[in-house]
Amino acid sequence: MIAAIKPAGSNTRGLLAYLYGPGDHDEHLDPHIVAAFAMLGMPDPGRDENATLTELARYLDEPVHLRNSEFGKPVTDHVWHCPVRAAPEDRYLSDAEWGEIAQRIVQAAGIAPAGYDLACRWIAVRHADDHIHILATTVREDGRRPKLHGSGVRVGDSCREIEKDYGLRQLKKGDGTGSRRPTQAEMHKAERLGWDQPSPEWLQDRIRAAIPHATNAEEFIAYLEAGGVEVQVRRGPSGDLLGYAAGRPGDVNEAGEQIYHPGSKISPDLSLPKIKARLESSRPEEHPTARRNHPSTPWHQATDALDTLHTDLAEDTHAQAHITALGELIEATAQTAPAPLRAELQAASQAFARAQRSQVRAEDRAAHALRSAARDIVHTATGSDGSALAALVAALVWATIVAARWHEAKNHAHQADAARQAVQHLQTAADRALAPTLTELTARPPRDQARRVLASDVRAAVPGYAERILADPAWPALATVLADAEAHGHQPHQLLREAAAQRELTTARQPARVLITRIQHTARNPAPNRRAEAARRRSTLTASVRVQQTHDGQLPSATTTPTEQQRRQRR
Repeated sequence: MIAAIKPAGSNTRGLLAYLYGPGDHDEHLDPHIVAAFAMLGMPDPGRDENATLTELARYLDEPVHLRNSEFGKPVTDHVWHCPVRAAPEDRYLSDAEWGEIAQRIVQAAGIAPAGYDLACRWIAVRHADDHIHILATTVREDGRRPKLHGSGVRVGDSCREIEKDYGLRQLKKGDGTGSRRPTQAEMHKAERLGWDQPSPEWLQDRIRAAIPHATNAEEFIAYLEAGGVEVQVRRGPSGDLLGYAAGRPGDVNEAGEQIYHPGSKISPDLSLPKIKARLESSRPEEHPTARRNHPSTPWHQATDALDTLHTDLAEDTHAQAHITALGELIEATAQTAPAPLRAELQAASQAFARAQRSQVRAEDRAAHALRSAARDIVHTATGSDGSALAALVAALVWATIVAARWHEAKNHAHQADAARQAVQHLQTAADRALAPTLTELTARPPRDQARRVLASDVRAAVPGYAERILADPAWPALATVLADAEAHGHQPHQLLREAAAQRELTTARQPARVLITRIQHTARNPAPNRRAEAARRRSTLTASVRVQQTHDGQLPSATTTPTEQQRRQRR
């Protein structure tokens, strides 16, 4: 059950006309009062043809007019409006039940506290099976105003109790970090203009898409404007950027003026101060395009940055920062991914947006590596190779699962649910990203004898998961990956242990696929050469001994080994 308190209004008669009217799409059927304040002495316009909306409005407004006649400053924001809607799958509620629910809502809000005879005047109108509208005038019978601060939280808590008591669908308790829901007017406007999304949702997607591209607030604003978003900025006397509001082209009011939405109203984490904190935490030492020739691609670097995520969630402020940056990395990957993956990655990014914010304060600088990876990806002109992208998307799946578990442990119900939704989209994208690699690997399997040896390596390295891995349809492809790695000097059992340590395999849908991406990512680096490593250590030891002897005033000859020199000193 959702109770959505609307901004305060000033026209009681106008709201009554809407409640008792046909509705924007003739959806209002049989409007009538199901509950009201105890002293209601007016007939119901929905049941009595002689009753008028004007008379009802005047009666509800009487305390307001009395207060305005006695005090110099008139009350103009006195109309309180709260639609209360049941879930589509909920059972039919009778008028009596809706009346009881309305009574509990106005008590929780502070409109009409229990046992208080001088409360505000209110009515609850039902004009559809699944919802009611509560209208109140917020001047009490004694002329004072009700205390409505925090009423949204109290009403939400009351709705959770109502759901239990009436056997309705139980929603999760709000935490004040959710985005503003589009109004009915905004949704109808989007439908009328043929838009897929109402303006606030459209703007939110574009603001989030801009963040990985910018290194400071000015770049962020410039990117929005270049992307076709109307931006209105607020600056201080020094010219410093203090705030911004964004508008969708073509979204104008009745006077033809552009409608702007402050970033903080679009979503709590999109205010300018919060965006600046995130951008400043990842300011690069050099422009990302200057690193294009780095031997490790941005996709590999991003996968490396995700490998330590589970250890970075130990402290709450660091955890929140990494989860926020994870959302930016998902968004950056969606923008640069090939077309077959883009839709699922964009859906994952949109779903994960709710998981990016909670009541926990983020220590943004802790997530520098993830943000740098996201920025490098969106600034890279060249496309990713298939195996690197598959490894990154697979790493994103695991990172999002880790984020969901952290939210669950902190009882962040909405965020955990959003992360789980993102995981579903990411898993689909991961399957698609790996499909070409699987086809290529399966086409060149190792010989039977080699595959039997590799199966033994699996049983020795990960005995608890071996049978699931060997029964996975992707096992032949994994065998090819292990054979390729062995040909380049790697030890298959060591790679398997390392890959299993990076991600637990209990919850993996297809463990062989998980190991393929992990091992391909790890095995891209040259295998360690033991002889070269031993020689390097001997060289280091020799140099350190010579430095020490020089410090002591001794200059050993170039042909004298440290061991011989030490032996002479002992003599």
